[in-house]
Amino acid sequence: MLTISQVTELTGVSQRTLHYYDEINLLKPTQTTEAGYRLYDNAALERLQHVLLFKELGFPLRDIARLLDDPAFDRTKALEQHLQLLQLKKQHLENLIDLTRWLCLMGTNHLDFTGFDNKQIDEYAAQAKATYGKTEAYKEYEQRFLTQDSARQAQTGQDFMALLSRFGAHLGEAPESPEVQALVAELQAYITEHFYTCTDQILASFANLYDGGGSFTQNIDKAGGSGTAALAAQAIRHYTRHI
Repeated sequence: MLTISQVTELTGVSQRTLHYYDEINLLKPTQTTEAGYRLYDNAALERLQHVLLFKELGFPLRDIARLLDDPAFDRTKALEQHLQLLQLKKQHLENLIDLTRWLCLMGTNHLDFTGFDNKQIDEYAAQAKATYGKTEAYKEYEQRFLTQDSARQAQTGQDFMALLSRFGAHLGEAPESPEVQALVAELQAYITEHFYTCTDQILASFANLYDGGGSFTQNIDKAGGSGTAALAAQAIRHYTRHI
């Protein structure tokens, strides 16, 4: 038997929450001593585990109580269902990560998912892959970048940001200066080498992303100094002015 304080220490569930679960008949202590101490056995801890799992998956407490009190409740089957749902959530997050990474690399400003539910995000990710998935750029992106391990991906991203930060060394210079234009050419070459063939059209789309005032602008300016993102954007526009 464990005391309520021991259960709290073991599970991280506060004593106040355990008291509340007792009040609503969701989790009763196995025994209450004459002194009023609540004690919990292994069966109670197993029930608490199911409560926490269902709660994590968004079930209301009243529904959790009804499920656990159902004589037909199969704990093994419930755990298998938990695993399936968690795998779906994992896939959903991976979809969102891949989608956001792809949109960032494509220079798209549409990164606001406010109000999107999980189904919408997954559908949007599938739509984006359907739209770009057949393009040579997306195929290259999958082969060059997504096949790398997470550490390599992180390093590639850091190197990419470091390259962008170098525009900060030319603040005050004209975007069309040979030195700044050489940096644009280096940027395009880096994307082509590490992500996909960066055409002038794709490169041009980065300009609005870099000086759009969003997170890209803030991150580039943080790395290279205030005004770095704007200079990079202006230089890209000059570099791709012929398209």
